[in-house]
Amino acid sequence: MLIDSHCHLEYPGLVEDREGVLARAREAGIDAFLNISTRKSEWDKVIGTAEREPDVWASVGIHPHEADAHADLDAKALREATENPRVIAIGETGLDYYYDKSDRAVQRDLFRTHIGVSRVTGLPTIIHTRDAEEDTLEILREEMGKGAFPALIHCFTASAEFGKGVLELGLTISLSGIVTFKNAKDLQEIAKEIPADKLLVETDAPFLAPVPHRGRTCEPAFTRNTAEFVANLRGESFEQLAEQTSRNFYQLFRKAAA
Repeated sequence: MLIDSHCHLEYPGLVEDREGVLARAREAGIDAFLNISTRKSEWDKVIGTAEREPDVWASVGIHPHEADAHADLDAKALREATENPRVIAIGETGLDYYYDKSDRAVQRDLFRTHIGVSRVTGLPTIIHTRDAEEDTLEILREEMGKGAFPALIHCFTASAEFGKGVLELGLTISLSGIVTFKNAKDLQEIAKEIPADKLLVETDAPFLAPVPHRGRTCEPAFTRNTAEFVANLRGESFEQLAEQTSRNFYQLFRKAAA
């Protein structure tokens, strides 16, 4: 069993051949998929795919790039969307100060809105953070102080210090194909030290195809390449890592397990 904990099946590059994409992934041993939304207009699409495909789950949320266009989104809309039985997560949300496509204050406000819904519903918040470690960690600490909530740092590429900080808060860390890149030595060292029960793997497809597929459109099938690489880094068998990360997925996304 292996799970792609973060993919975008509605994005160009995958949506045109979604049935083929899923078939190739299943053939590669991928048993479940979390289909991530980044804007409100995608919510019905990701939920629709999850309703048609029994091994696909859905998230609802607003990516920080889309924050300005959703500045008036309230918690009620998010809560209502999470009532669908196929929705198991909130996000992706978070902060992106690298591209700065949305006002930073709006990003922070929406991030807190997502966390608030996570706290109420018990559904994990899926977090994107880039060049915003300090603010991300500050918000997480403040919000955790108001009441615990489950959360995941997806596509982890941050510093070891940030990783330590989020692990201390009880968050889970997910690794994408970036960990297989030759220039990702620091990330590879961090990957060795992530506690076994706090680790997931993902593709972020159609982006960030791992070695040996780098330069191609990424597909969920490539989760296996990342998992094999990480298992080797950690001195584990592929089977061990696949079993552990799948167990972690269902422990974090308890609605899927139910």
